[in-house]
Amino acid sequence: MSIIQINGVEIPAPKPFKVTISDIDVDSDSDANGNLHRNRVNVKRKIPLEWGPLSWSEISEILTSVKDVFFNCRYPDPQTGKFETKRMYVGDRTAPLCIMQEDGSLIWEGLTMDFVEK
Repeated sequence: MSIIQINGVEIPAPKPFKVTISDIDVDSDSDANGNLHRNRVNVKRKIPLEWGPLSWSEISEILTSVKDVFFNCRYPDPQTGKFETKRMYVGDRTAPLCIMQEDGSLIWEGLTMDFVEK
């Protein structure tokens, strides 16, 4: 089993794999004494991802899997201690380095993107 799945399909394992747990606040404020009055409305996950060398077919598979506005992402959640499936969207996708091999094939290095819970 892969560490991460998009819409039920395993994608190549990212390196590293991290999960950010983010509080979503609205109208939080400090009073005259400096005490914070916080209005947390939700807790969401953000998963910053990065891959090492990928073949052209592998990078295409990953980028195609996140082309829709929202998608289901299955990942290991450190807080719940189990695999979770969340509805997510993707931020900017960067594939900075393309290397042509001697045989004419292309290798992509350093694909990055963030998955953010809807």
